Amino acid sequence: MARADRRGADLSGVDWRGADSSGVDLRGADWRGADLRGADLSGVDWRGADSSGVDLRGADWRGADWRGVDWRGAHLRGADPSTAGRA
Repeated sequence: MARADRRGADLSGVDWRGADSSGVDLRGADWRGADLRGADLSGVDWRGADSSGVDLRGADWRGADWRGVDWRGAHLRGADPSTAGRA
């Protein structure tokens, strides 16, 4: 799958459960309140994204770059931040 560029996209409230988003460029995207349970986020670049209130339970985010992400109120139970890179 080609690397998708969604920089700055408004993805607030999106239901992304089980989606394969590996390698997607999401820098600066607005993820507020999105449901990402079980999504494949491996290798995603979402530096500076607003992820406040996002649900990441069970998501695979190995190698994702999430420097500067706003995680306030995010649901991270079951998500393993140690697998994400370059924090």
